[in-house]
Amino acid sequence: MLKAAKIVCFVATAKPDAAKKFYRNMLGLSLVDDSPFAIVFDVNGTTLRVQKVQKVSPAGYTALGWEVDDIHAMVKRLSKKGIRVERYVGMSQDKLGVWTSPSGARVVWFKDPDGNILSLSQMHGPAKRISRGRPRRAGAG
Repeated sequence: MLKAAKIVCFVATAKPDAAKKFYRNMLGLSLVDDSPFAIVFDVNGTTLRVQKVQKVSPAGYTALGWEVDDIHAMVKRLSKKGIRVERYVGMSQDKLGVWTSPSGARVVWFKDPDGNILSLSQMHGPAKRISRGRPRRAGAG
């Protein structure tokens, strides 16, 4: 029923000025709108609504993440902008804070100004991205 509908992502902020600077200036997202209700960004064709709320209760798990081609290069770029990688007890993270999962996928976590946990991931192997188009027939190019 909804498989063809465009998805919209949400996170919350009680610090709209700091969130706007973080998502726009530090992460480089394109600002679409800043209304009394939300700060809206375009993320490669997907809408991210940073909802303005009185109080944020951040989840203890990842709220939003990006798949990247070179996680180590991206961590270095974000670190230069002042973004600090989260380290977790029991996770064997490398010197940049990147954890390699049993499947070979690499993941790193960081937080926004409200404490929402965000992540970067670099997938491993041939099934890197899910096709959004129709399946191709054999021989179709």
